[in-house]
Amino acid sequence: MAKMTIESAAKINLALDVTGRLPNGYHTIESVFQTVGIYDTVTVELNGSGEITIECQAPDSFALSDPIPCDERNIAYKAAKLFFGENNLNCGCGIHIKKGIPSQAGMGGGSSDAAAVLYILNRLTELNISSVELAKLGARLGADVPFFLTGGTAYVSGIGEKITPIRDYSGKILVIAKGADGVSTAEAYRSIDSLVNPTHPDVEKLLYALKSGEDAYEFFGNIFEEAVQLKSVDEIKEKMLEGNALAAHMTGSGSAVFGMFGSLTDAEKCASKLSSEGFFAQACRTVKGSL
Repeated sequence: MAKMTIESAAKINLALDVTGRLPNGYHTIESVFQTVGIYDTVTVELNGSGEITIECQAPDSFALSDPIPCDERNIAYKAAKLFFGENNLNCGCGIHIKKGIPSQAGMGGGSSDAAAVLYILNRLTELNISSVELAKLGARLGADVPFFLTGGTAYVSGIGEKITPIRDYSGKILVIAKGADGVSTAEAYRSIDSLVNPTHPDVEKLLYALKSGEDAYEFFGNIFEEAVQLKSVDEIKEKMLEGNALAAHMTGSGSAVFGMFGSLTDAEKCASKLSSEGFFAQACRTVKGSL
């Protein structure tokens, strides 16, 4: 049967602000999403059994912070089930995911995997569903999934469903690092609700800097840093800034931290130092697309 393998990128939030809470409990956000060169490898193979199976291969360090479910709870499994159901297909598939994106890191690994499954199934079945319709399917799985069908640099608002591509910000040098601690999204948003007079990142100034080509890193920020307050986040940020990072901030609802560097040598030295101290740490660059 037909088979395809692709790499699916992680994302960081150059800025992330929570702007309100809706009556249904969802929070509204303003953010700038950016795909980065850290990837999961997703393989999908069609079968005629009508069953969906999923296997996940992950480093032990990832599983310690957030055991990855390899059953119907996995969002990649849900993506395949939704795709087959919506298109009245009786076939099944086997999904294999090799994790390179840390879990519970605020980097969208699960959403990226789901987008990859939708993209691959659209190719393998030769249905040629439009990108707009595929994004609508993705939105039913999670607010971040549509973004990962394209990736790049985007202004994101609403509950995460409003995605506007903006000026390309690829090629920037980063170190991304994470401690053993993980943060669940639900827990992080509960903490946001308890903040009193928090400091909001200036997303508008960041957008202007990105569009005009100015030094955007001055306007990076994340309101969740005030809410989550993990020791490992503070440690990583301090070590990145000591290692000549231009800026260092937590991404998403945590708990990974990204540092932007002006020099690849400095970035690689910092990543090596953080790794030697027991952190996950990887030097990479911002990238144009996610798949």
